Amino acid sequence: MNITVLLTFLTTFTLTSAHQNFRVQKWITALSVILFAAKLVAYYLTHSLAILSDALESIVNVIAGIIGLYSLYVVTKPRDTDHPYGHGKAEFISAAAEGALIVAAGILIAYETAINIIQHNVIQSLDNGLILVAATALINYAAGFICIKIGRKNKSLALQASGKHLQIDTYSTLAIIAGLVIILFTHQYWLDKALAICMSIFIIYSGYKIIRQSLAGIMDEADIELLGKMITLLNDNRRANWIDLHNLRVIKYGSLLHIDCHLTLPWYLNLRESHIEIDALGELIKKEFGNTMEMFVHTDGCEPTGCPICIKTDCSVRQHPNEKRIHWTLQNVIVNKRHEIDTPSALPK
Repeated sequence: MNITVLLTFLTTFTLTSAHQNFRVQKWITALSVILFAAKLVAYYLTHSLAILSDALESIVNVIAGIIGLYSLYVVTKPRDTDHPYGHGKAEFISAAAEGALIVAAGILIAYETAINIIQHNVIQSLDNGLILVAATALINYAAGFICIKIGRKNKSLALQASGKHLQIDTYSTLAIIAGLVIILFTHQYWLDKALAICMSIFIIYSGYKIIRQSLAGIMDEADIELLGKMITLLNDNRRANWIDLHNLRVIKYGSLLHIDCHLTLPWYLNLRESHIEIDALGELIKKEFGNTMEMFVHTDGCEPTGCPICIKTDCSVRQHPNEKRIHWTLQNVIVNKRHEIDTPSALPK
């Protein structure tokens, strides 16, 4: 006898984290404007192309901050008829736009440097400019650290992208400061242009990585690391009634995780007992990965062909003895097929 029960486990998705992300992004956007203005003053004092490249990258931070702010505003909206999975995908689109702007800034810096290679610009007041730029680097790093920490906690890609931008800005600024210090003592002014070129390459590569990550989210690319952690968790905490697990999928909607899977349970469990097993599965995952998740579980009743892999010891209707224990892996759990005794990944009991 085969009994198939369809159950849905839904962890209530509160918007508290989304509102917190939005508030943090507002402060980051305002800070980006202030730091951009400070770098422009530093460029005005020094006429350094390297500092100009740093200032141009800060323009991207300002624009990206505004885009990120809007995307996080959209994410705070509750799910509706037109968007039954919520508005979390807006974060991926925002991150893609930010990455594209960073690449554009890198190209612009390379262009401006190439134009100025022929021209002779006089660098001046490096000491005052260095102090101002160093201050922006410290502020940027602190703000970026806060952004990334809160973004990881709330699983916000947009907030993490903003934090990474700020830290990238810090690292690039520190490299510029080191180069300008060398110029200050050696008077090798050609290093200013070399620094600007190196900065443009670094910025373009950083933008590419952000675009790649955001496109993976938009295209629902499997998060192998996340799936691996989840499968390890389920293996380590497997209940006797969880005879088999397959067709496991995880999709990200911003900070919301949507999880699908097929779970094989003893065929004689009633709906209430099956629901207890589903709740236990959901609570296990929620404890490890947070409350912002939605889980949809399709339950299958076991069949006699599943007895050889069933680890349940108190089954009164078993027709075959247990022969092997299936160790769930990334390769055999994501496949939409029940495991049987001839599964290649079966391990000796």
